[in-house]
This record gives sequence, C-alpha cells and structure tokens, in this order.
Amino acid sequence: MFEQEYVKFLMRQRAGASGQRLERLNKDLVGEKKLLEVVVWPIMKSFDGWTMEHEVMSSSGVKIYIDTFFDPLGFGLESEGFVVHAESITRDRFSFEKMRVRTMAIYGYRYIPFSRDELDKQPDACRRSFYELLGRYSSRAGSKAVEELSVFEREVIRYGLRLNRNLRLEDVKYVLKSGYRRSSNVINELIKKNLIKPIGSGNQRFHEYELLPLASEYML
Repeated sequence: MFEQEYVKFLMRQRAGASGQRLERLNKDLVGEKKLLEVVVWPIMKSFDGWTMEHEVMSSSGVKIYIDTFFDPLGFGLESEGFVVHAESITRDRFSFEKMRVRTMAIYGYRYIPFSRDELDKQPDACRRSFYELLGRYSSRAGSKAVEELSVFEREVIRYGLRLNRNLRLEDVKYVLKSGYRRSSNVINELIKKNLIKPIGSGNQRFHEYELLPLASEYML
C-alpha cells in the first residue's frame, strides 16, 4: 500500500514542481522516502498536506529545501545522514546548516530532524516522537479536540476561526494542501459533528459553511 501511494504522491509532487525543486525531486530520494515510510505513513496513512523538497527563501536570498513538510502544522521533517551532516562536514556546510534552521524559525516552522541511523535502528521511537509532536501541536487548545477530532479537522476549525467570513471549500483545500475529495470528506465529518453547517438549502451545491458555536469550544 505504501509503495503505491508513494509513487502517486511523488508523481504529483514532480508535476507541480519546476526549476531546482524539480531537479531535487528527480534525484535519489532514499532518505526522504525512508522518512515517509517509517514515520509519516504508519501514523497518518495519507500524504495529504505534505510536500517533498519544500522550497523557502532565506533572508540572504538563498533557496533552502526541507525534505518533507507538513503545511497544516508547519512541521519540517529532515532525514539526516551522519557522513553528510556530521562526519565530513565542512565549515561552510556547518554554517549553511545553521542558516537553514534559522530560516525555518523565521517562517515559524518546526524543525524536526531524524538521523538515518534512528530511522533504520529505532523506527518505533521515531514514530512515537512524531505522534507526540502531532498531539502537542495539532491542538495546543485542549484535550477535547485532540481526542475527538482528526488533525485535519482541527486545522480546518482553527483556520476557519481566524477568518472574518464563512468558510469555503477552497479554504479547506488551501489549509490542508489537498484535493477536492479529501477536503470534502473533512467538511462532511465536521458537519456530522455539528461543528459547521452549509449555507443554503434545497438541492443547490454548497460553497460556504458557517462555523457553529461548538467549534469555538473545541479550541478553548
């Protein structure tokens, strides 16, 4: 199952990439694939919201790339080999690595590195760490949301509460970085849980949704 979904995910990533990012996506992605296979897939069973070789611009104008990035929570996961990142690192490379971490902090991202040895020898520990991070940051707002809502549902509610208007399907697609099907499924789940309601009636196709008072209580 992972192999099939990974191939489709990688094809989508390449189709939406250009320039240096596309070059990186066409190279050997053993570390990035290992990270997704060992840490991400067993917990989330989906690549919705994820980006490979996520590109950001540093304050000095240098492009940096994050191995795998989860947009809803700003998680930047890295798979780091000992030789490249420690044993044979040059002074320039060492300084570049520090700049990368600072750049992530400027963007408000959370830098979450895993060593290749950890991924190979301690996969369960890696998954536990990631699971704990998901629980901590996906709802700093309280245990009720953690227990009863998925990470995708929580992020849609949090985003919707910041809007000064009704929630739209395009908003959900944006915050989840996913397509129509996944976004519609999340919307339907939120409707079932009485957290949002569609605007309109009859047989018309709904385009906007109102957050109900219960949604705010989940974020208290």
